[in-house]
Amino acid sequence: MMRAVLLAMVTLIWGAVAAPAQDLSALARLDAGASSIAPLSGGGLQVTLAISQPVPWRVRLLDGPPRLIMDFREVDWAGINTLRHDGITDLRAGVFRPGWSRLVAELPGPMTVVSAQMVTEGPTRVELRLQPASAQDFATAAAAPEPPGWALPPAADLPRPQPAGKGPVVVVLDPGHGGIDPGAERGKTREADLVLTFARDLKELLLRDGGFVVVLTREEDVFVPLETRISIARAAGAHLFLSLHADALAEGEAVGATLYTLSDEASDAAARTLAERHDRADLLAGVDLTEQDDTVARVLMDMARTETEPRTARLTTALETAIKGAGLTMHRHPQQTAGFSVLKSPDVPSVLVELGFMSSDRDLARLTDPDWRATMAAALRDGIIAWAAEDAALGALVRQ
Repeated sequence: MMRAVLLAMVTLIWGAVAAPAQDLSALARLDAGASSIAPLSGGGLQVTLAISQPVPWRVRLLDGPPRLIMDFREVDWAGINTLRHDGITDLRAGVFRPGWSRLVAELPGPMTVVSAQMVTEGPTRVELRLQPASAQDFATAAAAPEPPGWALPPAADLPRPQPAGKGPVVVVLDPGHGGIDPGAERGKTREADLVLTFARDLKELLLRDGGFVVVLTREEDVFVPLETRISIARAAGAHLFLSLHADALAEGEAVGATLYTLSDEASDAAARTLAERHDRADLLAGVDLTEQDDTVARVLMDMARTETEPRTARLTTALETAIKGAGLTMHRHPQQTAGFSVLKSPDVPSVLVELGFMSSDRDLARLTDPDWRATMAAALRDGIIAWAAEDAALGALVRQ
């Protein structure tokens, strides 16, 4: 079955200077030999990019000079210099911001994108057709605003941050994947749908019990970039961040709930595989380092993590205790570490919760059972309550 994704995202944001080629922990790799940019009759262009597997992507136009901009999350562009690109004046690609790689094609003149799709039947490929356009039509396309779902939601949609030790506990729930990124799939069941349903249930449970402000990084089936998920948590003044997943792994032992915290080195092969699937970025988030040099940045990050790591460890233990106390199945190694980008905010205790694994028949049956989900949501609530009480008590001692 062919799945085509049309993203006519033409906006005038960010420059088009691509970073030099570099090593990536990429999810997809360019097959330069099977890719091409070729002229069409009438002055048009056909762009075909063969990549090793589907990834979220978007296409835009920029002016000064006219350029086709294609952003991917993310592609290793090794071999781009050998790609045929007749009909354009320049072609370059590389990393342009954490988690995103970019291809820039300088066009011979004003053009518009008449079709854009990612074909996933057989070898994955992105196919675009462009045609000449008037200067006015091109300028209109290049100046179009950024579509909803790519920018950080307005601050008015998020609660006002509370001073440390005061106000309700702000819980940010992050249902993984969404929109053009369905996550793991098994039959007609998608990870993105499962975890969104669970996040809504857990949010309702926390709000019903009171004492919590709950923010979801997505409320519907939309794609939210990883850095935006962390930015939402930062803007909300999160006291803790739970990223919710229900993955599928073909290798290794993958049965039962698992709690992941950040580590530069994954704790086992399965953890490394998951990190590759979810990471796709090397974020520097959680501390404003824009005016700091590398040395100062590292010191500030280390200071923040020194305080946050024991709080995260206590959160993970509280969640494990509550899950086991509810009689729910956990992985034989319930606490593991991996390099997930959504856990990289240095001053917000963050845990990635694999509720179960869709690759396991038993786990899949549990994940789709409303009663099981209600029991798991209650367990996570109990763990959060226990952690919040302990964290507040320890925080009061530190402030004395």
